[in-house]
Amino acid sequence: MDGVVGGAVDAAAELQNRRRWTFFERHGLLLVCISPIIANLIGSAFNIFYNTTQIEPLLTESQQLRFEACWQVFNVVVYPLAIFCFVLPLLWLRQTHRALLRGEVVDPERLKKSQRFVINLPWWFLAVTAVGWLSCIPVFPLALLALPEDLRPEVIPHLITSFVIASSIAIPQSFFAVEMASQKALFPVFFRRENPAFVPGGLPLKLSTRGLIWVVSTVISPVVSLVLLLLAPGAAEASPAFGIVVGAAVIAFALVSGWMVMRLVVVPIHQLGRVAMSVAEGDLSVRVNLLRADEFGPLAEKFNAMVEGLREREHLQETFGRHVGREAAKQILLQDEGLVGSEQLISVMFVDVRNFTEHSSRHSPDEVVAVLNIFFREAVDKVESNGGMVNKFLGDGFMALFGIGSDEGNHAEQAIAAGREMLCCLDETAQELEQAGWPGLKIGIGINTGPAIVGSIGSPKRQEYTAIGDTVNVAARVEALTKTLGCELLITEATRQHLGEEVKLKSLPPQRVKGKGEPMQIFAVVCE
Repeated sequence: MDGVVGGAVDAAAELQNRRRWTFFERHGLLLVCISPIIANLIGSAFNIFYNTTQIEPLLTESQQLRFEACWQVFNVVVYPLAIFCFVLPLLWLRQTHRALLRGEVVDPERLKKSQRFVINLPWWFLAVTAVGWLSCIPVFPLALLALPEDLRPEVIPHLITSFVIASSIAIPQSFFAVEMASQKALFPVFFRRENPAFVPGGLPLKLSTRGLIWVVSTVISPVVSLVLLLLAPGAAEASPAFGIVVGAAVIAFALVSGWMVMRLVVVPIHQLGRVAMSVAEGDLSVRVNLLRADEFGPLAEKFNAMVEGLREREHLQETFGRHVGREAAKQILLQDEGLVGSEQLISVMFVDVRNFTEHSSRHSPDEVVAVLNIFFREAVDKVESNGGMVNKFLGDGFMALFGIGSDEGNHAEQAIAAGREMLCCLDETAQELEQAGWPGLKIGIGINTGPAIVGSIGSPKRQEYTAIGDTVNVAARVEALTKTLGCELLITEATRQHLGEEVKLKSLPPQRVKGKGEPMQIFAVVCE
């Protein structure tokens, strides 16, 4: 086979491949071939009607014979030749079309050439149709003038009017019909992996050119046709109803032409609008399935690339959020580029797993990680459900921040609520922790409230979104006191000042904290 490499396709795969094609796609070449027939038949019918009612009564017997002979020559020679010229590229495409339907591999050069043919089919048929119709304008008058008899002067204007009106009906309608048929039936087959807009050598009808043809078809052609009809000697006076019929017919076909242009332009706009609305509503799984060689092709390609970029960004943000926390990721994306830090009043929580070193020395790394993942799963959920963000994991513990980027002043209460729920979740997951190899897991929680520098801190090449300052250091020291004081949840005086009366606290003796000259007042949260 010329240019076609027959792939070894088994019967089941071939059957599955065929089931994907619609009826129009399987018979696309035939559909394109017959798509302009109606417009040309109606154009011919109008031409015959006009000639019979307006031209033949003006001819002598010998002129009528010559007129009929011309029609016979066109019907037997010119029209079949025009049909053959149009069908010729379709016959050439047939082999590639069948190979693509069977799922066979087609030689790249032949495929590119076939794709150019498919894109340029409307132009090819426009040229063939225009030559077929417009060649009648000089041929018929010259054939009648070649007779020795004098030709009545009004015959030639009538002939020109007849062929101009008929061609204005047939040519634009045929062009748009071939274009619509090609896009519906051939593009899905020939452009399964390529965008037709980027095929070299393709001459798609641009929107501006399509608008020009539409104007010619819907405005200029009807006006010119009616003007020619009025200028044709005796036509309007002889039969006013004839002029009305002609005008109505031309306007009707102009409306049909406008409908086809609407389908070719408005439909893809509506599809792009629907997909854009879905993207705006958060659905990033949509895609514009628009095979067009005109401006809509690159537009659909860019739109799909944009949606793919949004999908990748969302995936990156989700992955990023899993590593730094969703709230931290949100804050990082909101801030300007560069190293940025601002002072904020926040509550800082440190959480530590008790006796971790002893447990890890008696268990395998897999068992240790399994237990930590169970605890962290529940702990992170409690922190985030109370408006906090886990800023960093510290081996067997973590640091959480409350009040980041929020104007609400209840971050101290949120931190304590998260701490309480964390302690409760240890009881709820006791069986799961025991099965993982750590029965009776205990934790210590320290909370402090105060000003801290919050933002991206580090070098231009490697940054970390975190909080630093004395407030953070004190929170870490308070968490360390949980071991010596035997309390699971401790807070500072600064945190207590931001709490309501409903939080039950137990005052503890002032404690010396590293970095502080005076002992600090510490409170234990009473968990009911």
